[in-house]
Amino acid sequence: MAEVYELQEVEVWDGNMAASHAMRQAQIDVVSAYPITPSTPIVQNYATFLSNGYIDGEFVMVESEHAAMSGCVGAAAAGGRVATATSSQGFALMVEVLYQASGMRLPIVLNVVNRALASPLNVNGDHSDMYLGRDAGWINLCTYNPQEAYDFNLMAFKIAEDYDVRLPVMVHQDGFICSHTAQSVRPLSDKEAYEFIGDYKPKNAMLDFERPATYGAQTEEDWHFEHKAQLHNAIMQSMGVIERTFKEFEKLTGRKYNIVEKYDMEDAEVAIVALGTTVESARIATKEARKNGIKAG
Repeated sequence: MAEVYELQEVEVWDGNMAASHAMRQAQIDVVSAYPITPSTPIVQNYATFLSNGYIDGEFVMVESEHAAMSGCVGAAAAGGRVATATSSQGFALMVEVLYQASGMRLPIVLNVVNRALASPLNVNGDHSDMYLGRDAGWINLCTYNPQEAYDFNLMAFKIAEDYDVRLPVMVHQDGFICSHTAQSVRPLSDKEAYEFIGDYKPKNAMLDFERPATYGAQTEEDWHFEHKAQLHNAIMQSMGVIERTFKEFEKLTGRKYNIVEKYDMEDAEVAIVALGTTVESARIATKEARKNGIKAG
């Protein structure tokens, strides 16, 4: 039985720590990981929770990010709740296996701490990795502060594991600007968080010997597009599950989320479209613009 982690009503966490605690509260069965800046603290924190007795699951250190996602695929196919984290070049090395995960309809949660892809070498944030994986058949949830990194991780498990979805989910946060910037976060208690996510419900688990299943079979042209059509349909239908999950989370926490957030758009004549931590800067910019008579949103 895992030790109880005592949380304050308000914690001061950076985005990485916020993601780590959400993963801890989800009571994940397997985290398979390989470190890379600036996402390393997510799995490092998780490993610390495990070594201190706050987690009952398995933490598997592997030799590369390709192996990390491969380990996640194996553990999820076996019937476990699974998650990991990566960034940038590590994400690029993972890409081959991202398609395996979505094609096999495995509800893995991947924290992507967005960082530029070389060249030139740059450990700071841009969204190159996010866009590289955009078409890999995963649901993408984008956050702009540690509170959202925490909240969206909790919701990611619930969305991914829903039988009407059954798809892997990425939770994005900006490297350093969010991942290493501490802000006030209002967490749920461990009990509330786990009850919100719910017990893991395996589907077609390889270790269910009463109902044997095959994963990753070769199909060629006769069945390939049947699988792709089902995957596409699941992505399209996931919108309803995402919106329902947002409403359930709002009822529990009072924090309201939308598919696309709006700010001062009712009478706006100029609009800034932003993603990630740019959102907070854009809101300040619209306030300043309105002081100067520009109807911005």
